[in-house]
Amino acid sequence: MTTVADITNSMSRVGKCIDNTPIENFFGHFKARCYDLKQYKSDEELLQGIDRYIQFYNEERYQEKLNSLLEYRYKAVE
Repeated sequence: MTTVADITNSMSRVGKCIDNTPIENFFGHFKARCYDLKQYKSDEELLQGIDRYIQFYNEERYQEKLNSLLEYRYKAVE
């Protein structure tokens, strides 16, 4: 299935559950803010909502652990 969809399969290392922390964090925020709070009328509306949330998460969301900077600005300062 992943070959047909041209998707690279990614798995954490055996016995290293900490590897999953970033994606678990993302999906926790996603479900709480984008999925649980809204009912979508169509698949297209759902896909647009997902795209908007990913853009927000990556480009507009301030992070307290990064001194309240946007992630891309924090990386530029490093």
